[in-house]
Amino acid sequence: MPATDYQGPSVTLSSSTINRDHKIHSMDSTNDSIDIEAFQRQVADRFHTLSAVDPNDLLSLSWMGKLLDVFLSSLDEFRMIMHNNKGVVNKAPIDRNILDLFERSLKALDVCNAIRDGIEQIRQWQKHMEIVLCALDNQKSLGEGQFRRAKKALIDLAIGMLDEKEPNVSMANRNRSFGRNFVQKDQKSLSNFRSLSWSVSRSWSAARQLVVLGNNLSAPKSNEIAATNGLALAVYTMSSVLLFVMWALVAAIPCQDRGLQTHFNIPRQFIWSVPIVSLHERIMEESKKKERRNSCGLLKEIHRIEICARYMNELTDSVQFPLTEEKEQEVRGRVMEFSEVFEGIKNGLDPLERQVREVFHRIVRGRTEYLDSSKGSHPE
Repeated sequence: MPATDYQGPSVTLSSSTINRDHKIHSMDSTNDSIDIEAFQRQVADRFHTLSAVDPNDLLSLSWMGKLLDVFLSSLDEFRMIMHNNKGVVNKAPIDRNILDLFERSLKALDVCNAIRDGIEQIRQWQKHMEIVLCALDNQKSLGEGQFRRAKKALIDLAIGMLDEKEPNVSMANRNRSFGRNFVQKDQKSLSNFRSLSWSVSRSWSAARQLVVLGNNLSAPKSNEIAATNGLALAVYTMSSVLLFVMWALVAAIPCQDRGLQTHFNIPRQFIWSVPIVSLHERIMEESKKKERRNSCGLLKEIHRIEICARYMNELTDSVQFPLTEEKEQEVRGRVMEFSEVFEGIKNGLDPLERQVREVFHRIVRGRTEYLDSSKGSHPE
């Protein structure tokens, strides 16, 4: 794909640049080029901060929350650019680029739905973890009945965490714990959109959806940037951020037909491209690790559940009764680790779900604003 030779200023990270986020909205809207250059710098600053994460925290619940915060902040600033340029956004040649972006955003709504389903799956795992803890945690004595109860819950947890691609497990077993129906909210305001529920169809594929999101996404040429007063570059930036964020969500959270081999080719001359490409490469490397290849999601907390559940399974298989003092201490230590993982998931899922919901609604709102503006500029 042809790439633009536009190159913005170098990025210097500091507390002042990170705290500058709220100030962009007060910039002089008559100077469109400053708005767009500032947008590039803000996106670069935020992704540089995200890419500075410790390897042990990459793809954790807290990091995913920061990623969605970056997306929402970038989307707000992009909407401000649209507002500042509302006299030209519905005119050729930029109108086609913007319409393509909002068509892509419809695909992102489906990804949000699938991620909500994935979060619900993790909640089902929580229930099995809670049974294990009820059986073995804070008990004065540990007997065979408690271990049998814990073992059954661990088996159910293992079945629930099997990768959707696993050929040897029946659909009934994979989905037996995932029968909760989602309640549609704000249906009136979303009635004009295809993705209304918080669930996707059985034939839906995250891998195919990401391919569609990335189709025909190419950097604008220098003459396109000049002809649109820089707007084409802003649209391309937002489209790239949208694709990366949706890809990272699919990488981290269980969802139907996960696949990460999306074509992701961002020219490195953009000031925001280096940290995004770096994060993409790091996540791909994580997915290739032997212990992660068959995981149902790369979320760090999922990996911790897998490890703790495996240790607990091995431990429950090896116990003999009555328990020796040494074995009981080992059990209680493992249960404590299991409890810490449980609490981390319990405390982190709700905030992430709220952010996914907010991403969904902000995308809807932005598209609605654009369509309303388009109708106003082309009266029938």
